[in-house]
Amino acid sequence: MAPLRSALRLAAQSRHLANQQTTFFTSHTHTFTRRAFTSASSSPITRANSSFAISAACLAFGGALITCSMAVKDSIQCDSPTLAERDEQTRRDLNGNVNELAPMRLRMEKFIKDQQQAIIKGLAEIENSGGVATVGGAVEGKGDRPPRTFRQDEWQRKEGGSGITCVMQDGVVFEKAGVGISIVYGTLPKAGIMRMRANHRNLGGSGDADSLPESLDFFVAGLSLVVHPRNPMAPTVHMNYRYFETANPDGTPAETGGWWFGGGSDLTPNYLFDEDSIHFHRTLKDMCDRHNKGYWPRFKKWCDEYFYNKHRLESRGVGGIFFDDLDAESGGSPENGPTDRESLFAFVQDGLKSFLPSYAPIMARRKDMPFTEAEKEWQQIRRGRYVEFNLVHDRGTSFGLNTPGPRVESILMSLPLTASWQYMFEPEPKSREQRLVDVLRTPREWV
Repeated sequence: MAPLRSALRLAAQSRHLANQQTTFFTSHTHTFTRRAFTSASSSPITRANSSFAISAACLAFGGALITCSMAVKDSIQCDSPTLAERDEQTRRDLNGNVNELAPMRLRMEKFIKDQQQAIIKGLAEIENSGGVATVGGAVEGKGDRPPRTFRQDEWQRKEGGSGITCVMQDGVVFEKAGVGISIVYGTLPKAGIMRMRANHRNLGGSGDADSLPESLDFFVAGLSLVVHPRNPMAPTVHMNYRYFETANPDGTPAETGGWWFGGGSDLTPNYLFDEDSIHFHRTLKDMCDRHNKGYWPRFKKWCDEYFYNKHRLESRGVGGIFFDDLDAESGGSPENGPTDRESLFAFVQDGLKSFLPSYAPIMARRKDMPFTEAEKEWQQIRRGRYVEFNLVHDRGTSFGLNTPGPRVESILMSLPLTASWQYMFEPEPKSREQRLVDVLRTPREWV
């Protein structure tokens, strides 16, 4: 205690010197202690040892730190690192080598980044294989122009997180194709926790509303893509897979009700080719069945119900699979009980990897087909219906636009380059266009 009393007396005598040093020590001490805590918390030591590490860092500044602390009106607080800062420290500790022992947040981030590159490579190969780009046109792009690639834009969120948006537009095969990933860190307020407890009753703890924390840190990582082909005989396709996690104050995931997966893939044709719909649905069913026999009927029905334009009384497309809020409890089965996070991650990985096998064979059949001006106009009308769903009903679009610091270009990447709205348009009875509408109004079991 004697050294401390001496330091306090020195502080009282030297207040004018401390005032001159306040700016320096406020910034540098805060930075130093935060780094010390980040380093300590990343190793498997107790909270008590973490506090000791902070104290040791503070003492490294000697009596001048005490002087500074006594001089400022509000004492310096050694803030805990944010979830984003913890993950950045973990990346440094792992030297970028994220493995199965890393937090699920970093594993999901690495996986979607790898898959993004694999997908744009596959789509670029389709684009550079040529197609019919104009009404009555010949097959173009086979060696008569330089290979096309995706534009790749990396961006940062000042609120925490980052993303990579890859876009190709005005191609021969693809009028617009976008594959984006986003990593978002944020804070979920108490009101948001209460809303999410409708699907995750233990989020924030198993107690009542009065016992909930005022906020929770959260993390979201996902890959989303939409492909709009130029040829009206080729279908639009959409896919999205994502992972959501809330964190405890020490950065560990809240195991009960604190994490879940969502995702799916769906096909939106302008002209109905039964073999295309069968192939697409068969690929997804086989993928689901490898993990849980109950997934396919459940997620196929969910897709038909979700991608539905209520104001038009018709589905957006012919469907596929869709699921959300999939955690240990909801991802299990009545026969076997709850599942685990690793099993659901394996399911999501398999689902994302199934994209090219489900879509590339369809494009190979349709991209070179001739089309008429009337068929192109029908495609524009159907794209208008696609836009209506994304802007009116899609929860992902709404979440993205209402998240602080949204990157609007990435969120609206899903919209087509061109679309059309004709007043009171109705297809001819018994036409190919009417056959599509009939199926959209009565979803079909394709497999």
